[in-house]
Amino acid sequence: MSRIAAMFEALRQHGRKALIPYVTVGDPYADATAEIMLAMAQAGADLIELGVPFSDPMADGPVVQKAGERALARGIGMTQVLAAVRDFRKADALTPVALMGYANPIERYGAERFVADAKAAGVDGVLVVDYPPEECVEFARLLRQAGIDPIFLIAPTSSDARIAAVAAAAGGYVYHVSLRGVTGAGHFDIDAVKDMIPRIKAHVKLPVGVGFGIRDGATARAVADVADAVVIGSALVQLLEAADRAEAPRVAGRFIAGIRAAMDA
Repeated sequence: MSRIAAMFEALRQHGRKALIPYVTVGDPYADATAEIMLAMAQAGADLIELGVPFSDPMADGPVVQKAGERALARGIGMTQVLAAVRDFRKADALTPVALMGYANPIERYGAERFVADAKAAGVDGVLVVDYPPEECVEFARLLRQAGIDPIFLIAPTSSDARIAAVAAAAGGYVYHVSLRGVTGAGHFDIDAVKDMIPRIKAHVKLPVGVGFGIRDGATARAVADVADAVVIGSALVQLLEAADRAEAPRVAGRFIAGIRAAMDA
């Protein structure tokens, strides 16, 4: 059983839902990511999504775009992303880690080399925003061979046929984009999420996480009532932007502890 599957099974047995924070590697400081990850894991994060900086992130809103730009300006690339995972694994061998990003950095790095190095670093899942299932059959096969889960997005506009295609290709969990827009958008609609989750679960047997637009404990709790996981990114990235180096891990930890408490209340 993969770390991701084991995590969801343990939570299911205890009647709890997964909290999945997202941070961009190298932001707000080039050398702080592993410490921020550890602080979040200790505060109650169940899985950590790491954003791989890219110059043209089509699904990201202004907050995450700017974080990626700052990270790129600091020289953060795939090598540094995998190094952050390795550093985190020195202190935490259990918390799953998923990389979220775009095809270009992976293809420039080399798909086979990426999969091998990601496995060696301790990566558990990979979500490539611009790799639909039918266009990454070989890449998904490489991931599965290495024991890494290929994770896919499901949009509010996804047809039943598209959801079924994702179900056939995905591993670990699926990520439901809760709104028609980019990360951090402010028009979150819990009723739309409640309507969509049963449609997804009619085809997908994996856990379903929900992200895009979740900014606080109340919204996270509402999502946790209907989904298996809550993904929160832009609000955390924005909070970290103003933190100084010494405080950044503590800022992240306090934020995650508050979201975790709200979800478990």
